[in-house]
Amino acid sequence: MSKHRLSRRGRYIAWAVAGVVAAGGAGVAAQTSMAAGALPAQKTYTGRAFDACTAPSLAAMKAWHGGLYGAAAVYVGGKNRGCAQPNLTASWVKSVNATGWKLIPLYVGAQPPCQSGKSPEKFTAANAASLGASNATDAVTKASALGMKAGSPVYLDMEPYTLTDKACNDAVLTYVRSFSKTLRAKNYRAGYYGFSSSSAKAIATATNKTDLPGNLWYALWDNKYTTTTDWPWDPKLFTNHSRAHQYMVNSKETRGGYTITVDRNAWDAPVAIVG
Repeated sequence: MSKHRLSRRGRYIAWAVAGVVAAGGAGVAAQTSMAAGALPAQKTYTGRAFDACTAPSLAAMKAWHGGLYGAAAVYVGGKNRGCAQPNLTASWVKSVNATGWKLIPLYVGAQPPCQSGKSPEKFTAANAASLGASNATDAVTKASALGMKAGSPVYLDMEPYTLTDKACNDAVLTYVRSFSKTLRAKNYRAGYYGFSSSSAKAIATATNKTDLPGNLWYALWDNKYTTTTDWPWDPKLFTNHSRAHQYMVNSKETRGGYTITVDRNAWDAPVAIVG
């Protein structure tokens, strides 16, 4: 997500500060499933996906359909969402889905207290659990209003932070667990977008996997279209169509006369249930 919350340069700086990629997590047990009722059957997409700061127009989506990508991520809400969404309506979702696109709901929730830069909403150690729950409730409300039904995933966007700050990382895990548990209780799947050097690494290498998201979308800008060969952690984690990889950002592309700046993703994970 290039300009969505940070400039590309800013993200590389934040990435470097957070630390280099490490192949941690070896020997960590497979993720623990969250106790709740049975979810509707998962809708999985495997292939290329793009994300853009603003959902493109319906005309652009129709022009782009049948090309390189089969799925698109859209920002359904969150106080830290960086761009206006004039096109993102229930009607747009229905029409885009009918065209054949798969949609990926993304929510920019509260951000860590130790994260550099300003954000409209940050959590603290004291309110991480309560804010995680209220953010998740809002995410479900927003996704549902767009026509994304129960059983759909919502991917929580967590930008880079200083992973070595234990108090901060503990607050992140508390917030994420609360967000994910609340989603699951409302019959939505929990997904998570983060950086392989910090925010995604925190989830993948956590010893206690209870209530953590079941689907991990990791940012690793190596220009490699894969969710396996560059997976930095225990290969037993996030298997069975639960991984996505953002491998390129700020790619300006033109199809059918419409130019959009997108980030490229390799996708093998749940997408929204629409219709």
